[in-house]
Amino acid sequence: MDTHNHLHGQNNFAVIPTAEKLNANTEFTGKGVTIAFLDSGFYPHPDFESRILKFHDVSGEESMLNNVKPESHHWHGTQTVTVCAGDGSLSDGIYRGLASDANLVLVKVSESGRISDDSIEKGLLWVIENRQKFNIQILNMSLGGDDDIPLNKSRINKLAEELIKLGVVLTVAAGNSEDVRPIPPANCPSVITVGGYSDENQFENNGFDLYHSTFGETIDGIVKPEIVAPAMFVAAPILPETKDYIIAEKLSLIANSPYYAFRKNFLANWQEAKLPEFFLSTDIDTAMHLVGQELKRSNIVATHYKHVDGTSFAAPIAASVVAQMLEANPKLNSADVKGILVATASRLANFPAIRQGFGVLNANLAVKEAITEVHFFEHGTLTSPFIINDRIIFRHHNDSAQIVFLAGDFNDWNASEIPFKLDRNGIRRAEIPMLEAGKYRYKFVVNGNNWIEDHLNGMKEDDGYGGFNSILMIG
Repeated sequence: MDTHNHLHGQNNFAVIPTAEKLNANTEFTGKGVTIAFLDSGFYPHPDFESRILKFHDVSGEESMLNNVKPESHHWHGTQTVTVCAGDGSLSDGIYRGLASDANLVLVKVSESGRISDDSIEKGLLWVIENRQKFNIQILNMSLGGDDDIPLNKSRINKLAEELIKLGVVLTVAAGNSEDVRPIPPANCPSVITVGGYSDENQFENNGFDLYHSTFGETIDGIVKPEIVAPAMFVAAPILPETKDYIIAEKLSLIANSPYYAFRKNFLANWQEAKLPEFFLSTDIDTAMHLVGQELKRSNIVATHYKHVDGTSFAAPIAASVVAQMLEANPKLNSADVKGILVATASRLANFPAIRQGFGVLNANLAVKEAITEVHFFEHGTLTSPFIINDRIIFRHHNDSAQIVFLAGDFNDWNASEIPFKLDRNGIRRAEIPMLEAGKYRYKFVVNGNNWIEDHLNGMKEDDGYGGFNSILMIG
């Protein structure tokens, strides 16, 4: 594959690179962190090929990655990996993922191009069995099962919870339909379910819009997603050795031609670029404009990249930020990471909270908080609320909080009656007597005026003011 006889830079229809899009701290690149991907298939793309520690195919169809011929089921996994951890080799480093130095483990979970619940389960089991061998710290799953079933009946979710308990952070695509509920593993309580937003290819967030990603209350009563990340105008590679790759290469070569060489390059390449024959009869200025419009129509943003959309790409972008966090502070575990991500996210104004969870991923602030975090909690040790000895215990962790109170239906929403007490482990704890059977709404009041939901409780409902009330069910 010849990649050196043409330009690799952006064209006039380029999208904002991820680091700029998120105002990310590029000091951290996921170095020393291993990210695994469960997906339909992969191609050894130049943007990440040298950092693949292991490729495994649960179906046995492809024993090795370095001799695969590109097929349609390879493109999705290749793009998700590159969006997360590509180093931009084929774009002069422009379309580089935030985890561009991370190590990679690629697990193919399709058979004849189809992904089943059984193959996802096999992939999760393989990751569980091999996580220590390859030091897997993050798993991205831009896919889902077939059935909307509760946690206690979902083998996929049980395996996901087991992985998280073992310390692996799971980022999962929410899905791309507003008309259905999240399904395994996106409805798993402990995973980081990532919905999407669109920055409309601009920097000003007052023009942002939410993507049509899956959201809402799961069959177990948990509200998803936790956060939203870019799901439109995301640069991803065109699969090498395919017709689309050749078309994009030739089309870009023509479009990037200087005026004096345009007709020569056009005549030499128009057929391979699949341009209409009538372009030949137009003047140069018209032909240049038409070729540019063809680039735009095809979503081509650089010779070997196009822009894509879907929560399939929002999730690996979140995973890349997690890799930065773990490089910045290797002591963080899955509970710490999720807590920081939701605490640093911020909601888009004028959009329902239920569609965006805690809000837009804040890459810069998440890494900053990761660096300064000094309290570390094993999975399951930081839960809220829970009942012990006829007392209901609420917990909260936020090192920047000075004073926190508990308010809810059970105390007429008094914002200064039930204080949280800070223990030596950095956990704040408040408790109330056992309540009668029923449904109770509550919030935490931080530093006197910030009313927030309980980050540790996925059961919540719209509060009517652009946020959530957390829900406590008794009996």
